[in-house]
Amino acid sequence: MSSVKKSALLVPTSMGVRLTPAGRQPAHAGGLFALQATSAETNVASVSSFLGLPVKVLTAFVKGHPFAAFIRSDLLGRGMAVEGPELPQGGPWGLRHQINIADSGAGARGPRVWNDRAGEAGRELRAEDFDLERIFGEERVEIMHLSGLIAAIAPDFCLALTEAALKHGTRISFDLNYRASFWKGREAELRETFLRIASSAEILIGNEEDFQLCLGVEGPAAGGKDLSSKTDAFLEMISRVRALFPRVSLIATTLREVLDAETHLWGVVVDSSRPVVIPPRQIRVLDRIGGGDGFVGGLLYGVLKGWDIERCAQFGWAAGALAVSLETDYARPADEEQVWSIWEGNARVSR
Repeated sequence: MSSVKKSALLVPTSMGVRLTPAGRQPAHAGGLFALQATSAETNVASVSSFLGLPVKVLTAFVKGHPFAAFIRSDLLGRGMAVEGPELPQGGPWGLRHQINIADSGAGARGPRVWNDRAGEAGRELRAEDFDLERIFGEERVEIMHLSGLIAAIAPDFCLALTEAALKHGTRISFDLNYRASFWKGREAELRETFLRIASSAEILIGNEEDFQLCLGVEGPAAGGKDLSSKTDAFLEMISRVRALFPRVSLIATTLREVLDAETHLWGVVVDSSRPVVIPPRQIRVLDRIGGGDGFVGGLLYGVLKGWDIERCAQFGWAAGALAVSLETDYARPADEEQVWSIWEGNARVSR
């Protein structure tokens, strides 16, 4: 019997660290900071890895850097297999792992995020540093998940992975994740990259602005800012997305209204042959960062398990709600039962 282990989920990513001030304090106030390994793509993959599915991470490390050792250990602790080259730092002004400074906000004070990504090692990701034939062809991958962050950071790398995934029958999930600061001055290049990836994807995730800004999809004729209007606008846009990207079988977005930093209304829309709308419900929030990634992680876990679309949407909603109840920016489910208890609104003690 072959010892090669198939990956349920594969994520290429540029790993970094997040600094979060203790006690919900703002970052500029100083004091104690917690350190965690972070990336949008591994946030998504954590739901599957903690629930026992095999996950693989493709990334790059700065050789000898203490954060590299910290990140590698953290990912292995989440049950993820990790591959990636170790790149020489090149001196104090060379490569490093990006730093994400993000507080949680409190009450009427919203959270603030500051990205410090100069010299980011993930920008050096190259297809030739990985044996893609082995990863996709011999070991096999069920779903490769890309976000618009890694697609903007390392576009050529992501396009090579997309070609390899298509060649070997791997399904592609793409969360558009538009970031204006990543696109500035690169609009034509990134629009072409995103269109090529989206044309190869079976799963597309993003809000109506993501689809407009990343892919040029025509937006709704009119719409308000309330969640009901946003839901209607997204549903109205889905037919245009399907016409432009015929491979797509599942389209999804989150719906969020912020009442204050610790209280949100949280809902989702998922469409796969029929729309499933989970109307916004009030949830308590410890740290909002990573809630959307938690939703995508739960959604993809359901797809990997072969659940029907309604069950996938419910699990995704609950995994996102779990993520924002934790100090980490990823969901860390103890088991499926914990996630379903959140969906059911059961916060009673489990003994």
